[in-house]
Amino acid sequence: MATFTETRFAYGEALRDLGAQRPEVVVLDADLYNSTRTVLFRDAFPNRFLDVGISEADMVSTAAGMAACGLIPYANSFAMFITGVCYMPIRTQIAYPALPVKLIGSSAGLTQGPDGASHQSLEDIALMRVLPNMAVVSPADAVETRMATAAIADWPGPVYMRLGRYPVPDLFGPDYRFEIGKAVVMREGGDVAIFATGHMVWKALDAAELLARDRIEARVVNVSTIKPLDEAAVRDAAGRFPLLVTVEEHSIIGGLGGAVAECISDPRAAAGPQPALLRLGVRDQFGESGLADELLALHRLTGPQIAEDVRQAFALVKG
Repeated sequence: MATFTETRFAYGEALRDLGAQRPEVVVLDADLYNSTRTVLFRDAFPNRFLDVGISEADMVSTAAGMAACGLIPYANSFAMFITGVCYMPIRTQIAYPALPVKLIGSSAGLTQGPDGASHQSLEDIALMRVLPNMAVVSPADAVETRMATAAIADWPGPVYMRLGRYPVPDLFGPDYRFEIGKAVVMREGGDVAIFATGHMVWKALDAAELLARDRIEARVVNVSTIKPLDEAAVRDAAGRFPLLVTVEEHSIIGGLGGAVAECISDPRAAAGPQPALLRLGVRDQFGESGLADELLALHRLTGPQIAEDVRQAFALVKG
């Protein structure tokens, strides 16, 4: 039976373990350490933990100063707050000087659930992806989250990592190795390519199983690094498949769908006919209060709904 884990819980454990290995790692939080799970690091290394209170912008500025002094700060808050409230200090004090601050946005996306639109970050990937020097990571499961938490410590510049509070099954085994900028094929198929990120990798795999019953074989690709995008993986799929699909728990504007669209539309990289692109995610709207599964169903982000939308698009492409 599959083990289901919230990526934020895997992050908390991995951060504590990283702290034991790397004395230069420090952690900052904005009065959300129980939710972000940095409480584990706090309890293990109280002298390297700073709770700034409900003052996210101050937290980001403090993290920038720590990074300038040679430390590796992990700054934590809800995804909506750390990207939205802190955009200017992130842009000016972290991205511009390319300081190695690791920004961790917890409780991201629709599956933040009952807290509603004010807390559901549907724009965070877009906001961070547009910043020069900023890498953007969105792990698919607990295994990948643990590996990504350690890997981003060695990334030379700033990183935004997106985590959730939605339990997802373990998709990777102990032999998996996460690499920043590398997409991973989770399932092979010859008809359509589905690129998914974060919680939606699991849903895309579910959709692929349903599509196979209709003899539509889908390649499913885990895009855990949205920036730098694995453009080689995208271009390979663009040359093989008449239809590409992106699936994200985020606005289809500026997120994974936007990144893939930019990649395949670049005439300097394009070769041969261009595939159709179906972007699945949240349309141009805010979230709302509800249970996580209710909200995913509302925005057609369940496995059966993804399969249905892909099936219809594939029929149109094939004529």
